Amino acid sequence: MASPFSQNSSSAALSAASPVDAVLFDYGQVLSLPPEPAAWTRMLSITGLDETRLHAAYWAFRHDYDRGALTGRAYWQAVAVKTGIALTNTQIAELFAADVDMWTSLNQPMVDWAARLQHAGVRTGILSNIGDAIADGIIARLPWLSGFYRSLWSHSLFMAKPEPAIYLKAAEALDTPPANILFIDDRDDNIVAAAALGFQTIHFTTYAAFEREMLDRGLASLLHIGLTPQDSAAPTISASKPQPAIK
Repeated sequence: MASPFSQNSSSAALSAASPVDAVLFDYGQVLSLPPEPAAWTRMLSITGLDETRLHAAYWAFRHDYDRGALTGRAYWQAVAVKTGIALTNTQIAELFAADVDMWTSLNQPMVDWAARLQHAGVRTGILSNIGDAIADGIIARLPWLSGFYRSLWSHSLFMAKPEPAIYLKAAEALDTPPANILFIDDRDDNIVAAAALGFQTIHFTTYAAFEREMLDRGLASLLHIGLTPQDSAAPTISASKPQPAIK
C-alpha cells in the first residue's frame, strides 16, 4: 500500500521521490537547540581557560570522543594535556554535567513533531554523533527519547557521521530502505553523505525554514500529522532562532 506521505505534484523536481516511511533525526541542534551559553560559561570557570583555548581543545578531540575512540574521561584528560592544565575527578564530573546541560535545551517544535509521528505509527529514529558520557546524561534526563523506534549513538558503534557505514546501519535499524527515510541534520557534510547513499534529506537551520522545506516538497500531511486543521493553519514561532555557535 502506498504511503500517505508521498510527495505531491507541487514540485516537479521532487514528484518522483519515494514515499517517506521513516524519519531519522540528528539530536544536537535538531531535537535540541544550539549549545547553551550558560553551560559553556561553567566549563570556562571549571577549567580556568579562556574562550579561545577551551574552544580549540574542546573540538580538537571531539570526533574521537563521538566515535568511541575516547571515553568521556579520556576526552577531558586529552583536553587538559593539550591546554596544560590538571583536572581533578570532581572537575571532570562537573564538566560531564555541564556538557549534558549544554546539549539539553530542547527544540520543542521538533520534539513535538517527533512525538506526533510516533503516535501516528510513523517509524522514527535518532542518529547522533555523541560521546558516551553525554549520551548517558541526556538519556537519563530525557525519558521521551525511549519513544523512538531506534536510537543510534555514534560512540557505541565506533563510527560517526559522515562515515557511510553509520547511515547504512541506521537504515538497517529502522528496517527501511534509505530511499524511504527522511534524514534531518544540521550539518551540511552529514546531509551530503546521507544523500549520496539515497536518503531523502533536509539540512536543518531553523524550524521556520524546515516548515517551508517540508511544504515545498509536498510533505504537508507529514508535517501536520496529528494536528487539527486549526493547528496546522496557525503560524509557527520558531524555537530555534540563530544563535552564536560554539562549534
